[in-house]
Amino acid sequence: MSESVFKSILVVAALFFTGFFAAIVLPPLIENPDVWGAFTAGFVNPYSSGYSMDVLVCWAILAVWVVYEAKAYSVRKGWVCLLLGIVPGVAVGLALYLLLRAKQIRVVRRDG
Repeated sequence: MSESVFKSILVVAALFFTGFFAAIVLPPLIENPDVWGAFTAGFVNPYSSGYSMDVLVCWAILAVWVVYEAKAYSVRKGWVCLLLGIVPGVAVGLALYLLLRAKQIRVVRRDG
């Protein structure tokens, strides 16, 4: 897969998730602007709790990855991706980080 196709897929995925997130979350949040209540609503039953914990742990793993690569490879501005990992979500934060990282890190491939 070429790099431009990879980047396009990341952008489309991030935009899709952001649109879906906005369509689902914003109407009830506008009706009742209780942000903490909206967050805790993700833990209303065991199934949603499992998905919510998965998202929180994925964000924590992304945070460790961003901090590590900032020190090891000098990837800059990863903190923006962590903020976007909170709102609208980890899918957007991860996609943006991969795009940001791709521009800053050049991998030397060895054939053979």
